[in-house]
Amino acid sequence: MGRLSRRAFAMAALSTLATTGSAAADTGRASRPAGRPRGVTEMRGVWLATVANRDWPSRPGLTPAQQRTELIAHLDTAVRDRLNTVIFQVRPTADALWPSPYEPWSQYLTGTQGKAPGWDPLGTAVEEAHVRGLQLHAWFNPYRIANNTDLTKLVPSHPARKHPDWVVTYGGKLYYNPGLPQVRAFVENAILDAVKKYPVDGVHFDDYFYPYPVAGQTFDDDAAYDRYGSGFADRAAWRRDNIDKLIRETAARIQQVRPGTRFGISPFGVWRNIATDSRGSDTRAGVQTYDDLSADTRKWVRENWIDYIVPQLYWNIGFAAADYAKLLPWWAEVARGTKTRLYAGEALYKAGDPAQPAAWQDPAELSRHLTLAAKYPQVGGHVFFAAKDVAVDPAGAMARVVADHYRQPAKPPR
Repeated sequence: MGRLSRRAFAMAALSTLATTGSAAADTGRASRPAGRPRGVTEMRGVWLATVANRDWPSRPGLTPAQQRTELIAHLDTAVRDRLNTVIFQVRPTADALWPSPYEPWSQYLTGTQGKAPGWDPLGTAVEEAHVRGLQLHAWFNPYRIANNTDLTKLVPSHPARKHPDWVVTYGGKLYYNPGLPQVRAFVENAILDAVKKYPVDGVHFDDYFYPYPVAGQTFDDDAAYDRYGSGFADRAAWRRDNIDKLIRETAARIQQVRPGTRFGISPFGVWRNIATDSRGSDTRAGVQTYDDLSADTRKWVRENWIDYIVPQLYWNIGFAAADYAKLLPWWAEVARGTKTRLYAGEALYKAGDPAQPAAWQDPAELSRHLTLAAKYPQVGGHVFFAAKDVAVDPAGAMARVVADHYRQPAKPPR
């Protein structure tokens, strides 16, 4: 998330789960749950993905009026379903959905990278969200440059073309090298430009730090490791420190630029399996963020480096390799006693998909997730992937969530 969506990457990662079978969850229609008291403060969020035109705009090249109309429709849908936060992807591939002095306009707007769309999508999104009582969190992908390996396909002014030494080719794609201090500074500057210009309520990163593993390929950061890796036990520890620095520095700079703006991250749902680390979750996932993405997500929560975390708990209750009912309490325990708020990332996109396990054919599966989460006071709400699925809701799963849990509005966390 043509190019794969970020969630398609996560789905591909799931294909590597050591155990792919699922324990069939009860597919009977559950009685209407009482849930936690409503009318309180809780996260009710939705991701609005722009990469590859996943959710918006529906295709590149629409007129400014058409793009704006589609964007407003997503905001209105959020209001209709009594959601209160929209997480809007504004830097999908080292580009921008606002007039940035650092990076080109996104190709997903006009079809041509660097071509001005004739309006300001981020500025409009913030203004129109606030008019509707919604929070608007700006979502940035830190290191992804392109979903091909040809630098010449980037606009000539692109920073990656000016600094090819910043770029690593891996898995058929281009990435900025997280091991270079100058890359980290540039990424932070590009992000902070949006925070300076717009009263966004939050800054949001997804699950991409070092890229998801590709079998038989090596992420070539030898030169950077040789130069900057001394003093670390191994390359893995150095890589995790690179990402730790990005998180700590971004958090500090956000507060310098716009105090009160929240900083949140939505990682892949498994930090480490218990077989790998006794502190890990009772899972058998083929991807572990600590080991494979160099992202020590548990540490960020425990050390209060971020304001909120939204682990992508994209599995059904009873899924053998990564059971929602086991991961949710694990994350609740990680968040216990910290200042980091925990929200659950929900796979609305799986509901009714015939390729998914039987549990996802039941419109009540997601509602059961919210019922379970109400038992854990550390869970402060949910975020749904993604906006197109909220709008279309082919299986009626979102409607069921609204009917069972969102009968009354809730204030967004601040």
